[in-house]
Amino acid sequence: MRYVFTILVIIHGLIHLLGYVKAFFETDISKQLVGVSKPVGSIWLVTFIMFMVVAIQFLTGKKWFYLGFVGVLVSQTLIILAWQDARFGTIPNIVIFLVSMVAFATYRFNSMVERESNQILQNTKTNNPTVISENDIAYLPEIVQKWMINSRIIGKPIVKTVRLKQLGTLRTNQNNKWMPFKATQYFNTVNPSFVWQTKVFAMPLINLLGRDKFKDNKGEMLIKIVGLVPVVKESDNPEINSSAMLRYLAEICWFPSAVLNEYLSWKTINANSAKATFTYKNQSVSGVFSFNNKGDFVSFETMRYYSSNNNYQLEKWLITINDYKVFHGIKIPSQCKITWKLKDGDFNWLNLEVISMDYNCTETY
Repeated sequence: MRYVFTILVIIHGLIHLLGYVKAFFETDISKQLVGVSKPVGSIWLVTFIMFMVVAIQFLTGKKWFYLGFVGVLVSQTLIILAWQDARFGTIPNIVIFLVSMVAFATYRFNSMVERESNQILQNTKTNNPTVISENDIAYLPEIVQKWMINSRIIGKPIVKTVRLKQLGTLRTNQNNKWMPFKATQYFNTVNPSFVWQTKVFAMPLINLLGRDKFKDNKGEMLIKIVGLVPVVKESDNPEINSSAMLRYLAEICWFPSAVLNEYLSWKTINANSAKATFTYKNQSVSGVFSFNNKGDFVSFETMRYYSSNNNYQLEKWLITINDYKVFHGIKIPSQCKITWKLKDGDFNWLNLEVISMDYNCTETY
């Protein structure tokens, strides 16, 4: 569709050359009297140039939509002046305007997320971080110590910031089809926070843009259709705040040295599991981390608020691990399956894979 739109813009632009030709090369004075005088013909030429630039900017990823709006406005004015001959040019103008609107909304959404991501990464000193030793983990439950050793964090710098990329599939209920998505995420482990941004390919020509955020102990969730129409917009309520905290707690598996932060406390449950409590700014959430005999993290389980028919209720939330990868010498879960354990059956709603990971980097992608 990218090239289809580019070709449309180019052809639409080329058609504007006809107005220029009529003004400067047409000898029939009567045709000039219907609105194609030489000054107007010059505007037809300028509009042609604008659409050519729009096509180039669109292909090269520049901010083309501003010029797109101007081009459509000028083009439609010219079409109205020569309505009898040029009225069908309104159709491509409508298409270009709508695509420009979506591009502008997407740009605004991405800019907002970029600002928020920079806010959680800024003022975090990542130079000369503390190197983790076995003495640093000695106070932890034995199975958690085993996880730390198996994750290969001993001898590595403690992680203060994280950035990662994901691919995966999700669905909104059991009967809906799976939708592919891609995502980026940023973490601050000193002042626990994250920003997660996703693009969900819901159907041809229709994407969902989503942002999940946890900062200052407050959660925010925003989902928009093509960046324009909000379908989910929730922030700073007890349910969303708790859910965001639980998400952060579960996702420390991607940066295991976060286990050493004072806002986390641990309690042994049995030889292969431990309960973690995340306490920050007078709020607490808990969940159970389970491991195999080698010390690999295999699952996380907790009670989390599930939204159904605009109502929240606590339900069991389970993350299970399908595979592992090593990033920068640290072994982490790379493929995860997320399931709601509901009363009427399991609802596996999301599967993801971490494809890129960087530690102690304060720049966004």
